[in-house]
Amino acid sequence: MTDPFLLAAIEEAECGLGEGGIPIGSVLVHDGAIVGRGHNRRVQQGSTILHAEMDALENAGRRDAAFYRECTLYTTLSPCAMCSGAVVLYGIPRLVVGENRSYMGEEQWLASRGVRIRVIQDARCIALMREFMQRHPGLWAEDIGE
Repeated sequence: MTDPFLLAAIEEAECGLGEGGIPIGSVLVHDGAIVGRGHNRRVQQGSTILHAEMDALENAGRRDAAFYRECTLYTTLSPCAMCSGAVVLYGIPRLVVGENRSYMGEEQWLASRGVRIRVIQDARCIALMREFMQRHPGLWAEDIGE
């Protein structure tokens, strides 16, 4: 059975794909409730920074520092350096990753900074990314800065 918060992140990823974007989704959870949802909207918004994690944080709205230290961030794909930096900047102590086979982000760096990471290797997350990467290799390379 899929974790309901990871399922919400997958729904965000599917939403992004349906909009013509990159299928990565994220949710920010505080005290057992989703407080921010997002998906990669770089293509849709012509943005350089709207990765799923950044979008979820933005949609959570302005919060005090203590709030973030009680959160868990769920993401369908291992986070890049930018999104990992935001996790550390805001002191988010827990990260749940849908998969890291398609892309290995900054998990070691996050762990070295005290972030507890759980990687699921969810089949839906893996399939979404693999199919996208095969169909849109140039867009994928652009998104991760290659």
